[in-house]
Amino acid sequence: MAGHSKFKNIMHRKGAQDKKRSGQFSKLSREITVAAKMGLPDPDMNPRLRAAVNAAKAASMPKDNIQRSIDKAVRGDVESYEEIRYEGFGPGGVSLIIEALTDNRNRTATNVRTAVNKNGGNLGAAGSVSHGFDRMGLISYPASAGNAETVFEAALEAGAEDVSSSDDGHEIWTAIGDLHEVARTLEPVLGEAEGAKLAWKPQTMVAVGESEATTLFKLIDTLDDDDDVQTVWGNYEVSDEVMEKLG
Repeated sequence: MAGHSKFKNIMHRKGAQDKKRSGQFSKLSREITVAAKMGLPDPDMNPRLRAAVNAAKAASMPKDNIQRSIDKAVRGDVESYEEIRYEGFGPGGVSLIIEALTDNRNRTATNVRTAVNKNGGNLGAAGSVSHGFDRMGLISYPASAGNAETVFEAALEAGAEDVSSSDDGHEIWTAIGDLHEVARTLEPVLGEAEGAKLAWKPQTMVAVGESEATTLFKLIDTLDDDDDVQTVWGNYEVSDEVMEKLG
C-alpha cells in the first residue's frame, strides 16, 4: 500500500469551492432520499444512507433537513430518480466523469452537454474515459483527524489500500467491497468521517496550466451549479504555483 502518495483526488476544487453552499443541501437531500428508498431508512443498517448522512453532517446540514429527506423516502413521497454517468474531456485533454441523480434524463443530458461544450470540452461515449480510472471506495477525513503517519497506520490496520494526506485533509482508498467495513473500523480511532462513498481514482494525472485551469474550473463550477449533478471526477493536477495565481 502506497502511503503518503502525492496523488490528489480531484472531486472538486478546494478553497472557495469547498465553501460554496449554494445548491449543496438539495444535492445532499436527494442522495439521502434515494439511499433511504433503496434500502432500510436506518443509517446503521444502510451503508449508503449512512455515508450520505455523514456527508450532510460534514456540510453542516441541519438535522431536521436530514430527517425530512429520510421521511420522504419512507412515505414514498419522492420522485423516481435515475443514476446516470457521463464521460468526456475537458480543457487540456483532461478526462472527466460526471455523476448525476435525475428525474428527467433529457433535461440533465442537455444541461451537462451544454456546460461541457461551452467550456472547452466535449462528451464522449460510455466507457470513453472510465477505463483510465479505478472504481474504489473513498473515505474522507479533515486534517484535524490526525497527522499523516497516524492516519496512515490506522488505515493500514483497518484494511485500506492507499492513503493520501495533505493540508486539506486525508483521503483513504479501499476496495469497493471493503468501503463500509473500513469506515466502521476507523470511526473509533479517527472519529466520524466527512464522507464515505464510491469514487473514481485516476490511474494517471494530467498537468494543467493556468489558462486551461481557468476554463476547467469554470466548467466544474457550472456543472456543480446544476442540481442534478452530484459529483465531478477528473484526472487533472494543478500545481501550487498555478493555484496561487488563480487565487
